[in-house]
Amino acid sequence: MSTALLTDLTIFVLALWVGFEVISKVPATLHTPLMSAANSIHGIVLAGAMLIAVTANNAIGYIIAFVAAAFAAMNVVGGYVVTGRMLKMFRKRPAATVAPPADQAVPASANGSGRKGLPS
Repeated sequence: MSTALLTDLTIFVLALWVGFEVISKVPATLHTPLMSAANSIHGIVLAGAMLIAVTANNAIGYIIAFVAAAFAAMNVVGGYVVTGRMLKMFRKRPAATVAPPADQAVPASANGSGRKGLPS
């Protein structure tokens, strides 16, 4: 294993550890806005993972690039899913169906249910 690869692997592991520590300290109420705002950052991480894949010249480099690209892609997709769910909370709900006026209600004897105006 070369010195450059060992250095890159050390930076990768330290970045994972620091990222986990930072995110684990964020309160649960801030995870959704944090995730939705981080989509562009994860896109840059994905581009960096592809650059690593282009410059890799051995199997370990390809594996590290694949793992980095997979994690970055999951973060990008997850960020958009969370953003979509967050935006869905602010949509107007469809109006509830309104019961017909009393003069248009079906008589109880017509529908056979014994209840005035309600279908059987």
